[in-house]
Amino acid sequence: MKSILEELWYGNIHSYSNTSKETKELMGYIADHHDNLLATLTEKQKEILERFDDCYAELTDINEREIFVYAFRLGARIAIEVMGFSIE
Repeated sequence: MKSILEELWYGNIHSYSNTSKETKELMGYIADHHDNLLATLTEKQKEILERFDDCYAELTDINEREIFVYAFRLGARIAIEVMGFSIE
């Protein structure tokens, strides 16, 4: 069974609103540049780029999940301390 934080991370519990305009714009630029690069590659190079993209996406997902869990726990510890409790 996944922890409540992992359930939150995987979208089973929503913790965020829509993506910002700045993020959407940057994602559009990345997609455009990726498409332009893809158009110049050989089939073998396209396969390599696809494997790179898959690995990079997996790494990014792992890093973002770990940062999310760390930050959530830090926030909870701050809230506990603000309330005058100690967790040590």
